[in-house]
Amino acid sequence: MYQNLALLALFAFVYSVIAGRLERTAINGPVVYLVFGVVAGPLGLGLLDLPIHGEAIRTIAELTLALVLFTDASNADLPVLRRTFHLPQRLLLIGLPLTILLGVASGRLLFPGLGWLEVAILATMLAPTDAALGEAVVTNPAVPATVREGLNVESGLNDGICVPILFTFLALASHADGAGSPGALALRLVAAEIGIGLLVGIGLTVAAAWALRGAARRGWIGDPWFGIPIIALAFGCFALTQLAGGSGFIACFSGGLVFGALAGKHKQAVLEGAEGTGEAFSLLTWVVFGAAVVFQHPEAIDWRVALYAVLSLTVVRMLPVFLSVLGFGLRMDAELFLGWFGPRGLASIVFLVIVAQEKLPAGDTFVAVTVTTVVLSILAHGLSANPLAAAFAARANSEPGGAS
Repeated sequence: MYQNLALLALFAFVYSVIAGRLERTAINGPVVYLVFGVVAGPLGLGLLDLPIHGEAIRTIAELTLALVLFTDASNADLPVLRRTFHLPQRLLLIGLPLTILLGVASGRLLFPGLGWLEVAILATMLAPTDAALGEAVVTNPAVPATVREGLNVESGLNDGICVPILFTFLALASHADGAGSPGALALRLVAAEIGIGLLVGIGLTVAAAWALRGAARRGWIGDPWFGIPIIALAFGCFALTQLAGGSGFIACFSGGLVFGALAGKHKQAVLEGAEGTGEAFSLLTWVVFGAAVVFQHPEAIDWRVALYAVLSLTVVRMLPVFLSVLGFGLRMDAELFLGWFGPRGLASIVFLVIVAQEKLPAGDTFVAVTVTTVVLSILAHGLSANPLAAAFAARANSEPGGAS
């Protein structure tokens, strides 16, 4: 335990010292975290031996995603979002279903041994994009605000929307008693997940923001504690919503949007500590993923797995984006940018752990495809985020009309 702790502490210290410099290069945090986990893990130098599997990985990933969603939503530019909400609306209502359908079609072609429900589960696991991996893009002020806020809202909501869809497919695949037709089951799950998520996220955040503003006005919050309430609020939104049967991810994102609107002049001060904690959780998540999951079963990765992973990050993502923004008035480079930056990460890991607990016959295929897709996404999107964001921003800002 002490060797693991010493290595993680030393790595966190070294990375924090050079993080500002690395952020200006093509190498971002998740790439470094993942590579360190693989190199230091059991299949590398054997220095890092983390006895963490299954439920523990899911918990770490869920908490990381909850905190990132809350802080990213709190930083959203609400005036811009109000003007451009039709873009993420199209990406979620048109692009997301098309992504799942195209993922199902690709799965049937590449994995003929899997049934329709099994490939539907696989496609749903890989449909949501990752707010944490896309952070270099959605927080880059040089990227046109329309595109930036569109990607931020899409990644903030699509994982929460995918949760009830995934549970519906799992219930059908496990021959659970759906108490009605599949369509009715799906509608009930979606309504419950989204409705409870919005109710808890918004209600809890309004109460917390009111309490924070009153305490700050009276000088009751000591400086060392200024960032703690946001961390507690994000985790509280997530846990209470999950306990009530809703989507904690929807709660965190909607709560973050509300907090950003209500926090006023104290917003940046209280968010700074939470953002730093989110980075620390992200570091731990990807190091654990690299050390305990990646390359543990390389024999399961064949050409079909690799091809599906590549298709998932390209055609399966980009074609639905193109179709969903038709007539929206975006330039071709903006459409390409939106289509490419659909990284897969924490949500897919969480979904993988959920599906693995069901002990389905296609479990090995699910693990191989999801791990391969996430690793490729971390490398491809991580290495391309800063260069492509800079190039796109320069082009958009140099021409009349910007990104549109």
